[in-house]
Amino acid sequence: MIMTANAVQQNSSLHNTVLQGFARKRRIAFAAPLLILAYLIYAAISFDLAGLAARARMDNAAILLSDFWSHKTHVTRDNRSGQVVVAIEGENKGTYPKGMLPEWVTMNGGVTTIDLGTGHIVTYDDAGARFVVPSYGTINIREVNGKPVMDAPLPIPDWISVASNKVSVTTDAGRFSYSRSKVETFKYQAGWELWFFTLDSPFYGKSLGQNVYLATIGPRVDENRTNFGYMLSEWWNNRMWQHGVVLWAIFETILMAFLGTMSAAIVSLPIGFLAASNFNPFGAARGAVRRVLDFVRGVDGLIWTVILSRAFGPGPMTGAIAIALTDTGSFGKMFSEALENIDEKQVEGVRSTGANAFQRARFGVIPQVMPVLLAQVLYYLESNTRSATVIGAIVGGGIGLLLTQAIVTQKDWEEVAYYMVLIVLMVMMMDSLSGWLRRKLIKGE
Repeated sequence: MIMTANAVQQNSSLHNTVLQGFARKRRIAFAAPLLILAYLIYAAISFDLAGLAARARMDNAAILLSDFWSHKTHVTRDNRSGQVVVAIEGENKGTYPKGMLPEWVTMNGGVTTIDLGTGHIVTYDDAGARFVVPSYGTINIREVNGKPVMDAPLPIPDWISVASNKVSVTTDAGRFSYSRSKVETFKYQAGWELWFFTLDSPFYGKSLGQNVYLATIGPRVDENRTNFGYMLSEWWNNRMWQHGVVLWAIFETILMAFLGTMSAAIVSLPIGFLAASNFNPFGAARGAVRRVLDFVRGVDGLIWTVILSRAFGPGPMTGAIAIALTDTGSFGKMFSEALENIDEKQVEGVRSTGANAFQRARFGVIPQVMPVLLAQVLYYLESNTRSATVIGAIVGGGIGLLLTQAIVTQKDWEEVAYYMVLIVLMVMMMDSLSGWLRRKLIKGE
């Protein structure tokens, strides 16, 4: 009877314990989402997401995206000298030489006519300029006492901006600007113009078929070299896109990542033995090594980059040192953990043959940890290829520097897109290469 009462009491206690456990889990299941929701609400208020959305300019975003895949041609007239210049992206390197104009620009005496398409016509003449906009009318601008004065149908729409010294018109066909010093028209067109050949190249303006003919069986343009070699030189030395400089920058970025990663791997292997408890029995020395690794790993790679750039100056090698320093801390920790998890039986088997410490490490330890070490090094090599782009922007080397310069100009967004495409292709190439090396070196395929 006493045993039965004790059993009932134990069952009741177990029942209460189970119910309390379920109730605790239920509270956690409800509390965790509520805490996350509360944090998200706090973050939305703290970071002023509502104000950020209100300040967003989607029209600017649309212009930016269009600049990625299109180019604009500037038709500019100096109001003082009357000289008209037609230039792609407004650069001297893209200026049309004398006697060459795009088909939508005509010059007859002192009158320049610009056909922006869909009936949008801009005309420069001695008196000023006119912009015919279909479904609206003609915007006529004349200079009065040295200031532009506009005559246009009323009411003035919001896509026309009128100031005391400047008139700007923005349409889907193009943009127009008239100031005291100059009048300028911008026409946007799809594609990366002059990507293959610049305006002064003998191969510019020819069709694909014509250039293929010249590259294969056509007569030589230059008697001293083949047409194909001439074309390759014109493309490589393209003054607008600078393909040779860009590809060399890509090579510098890959080299920066490779040198930094491999240097860190070589240095970290012996450090890993010093930080592993089964290879370094001295606790104080092992702890000191681990704290150094923690310090090196705890400081972000970008901070090391800034410090080293002040110490050694800018350049790709400084970026490689920054990557090597940061990865040494990570590799040292990972290598030591891999060494601490080896199978001691294999080491004992090598020891039984009379092998010394170096031979035991070479034949009993390295074969066990090598697949793990290689996998980590190859992953970091792939990751550092991306990191080297950002580091290069700080230390002045690689594709990161060119990307930063293109962004700072606020006008060469098609070049920004070009560099971004190359960076993505570079990362994809390194991913495929690391996967191939992993299969070859680890799996033996």
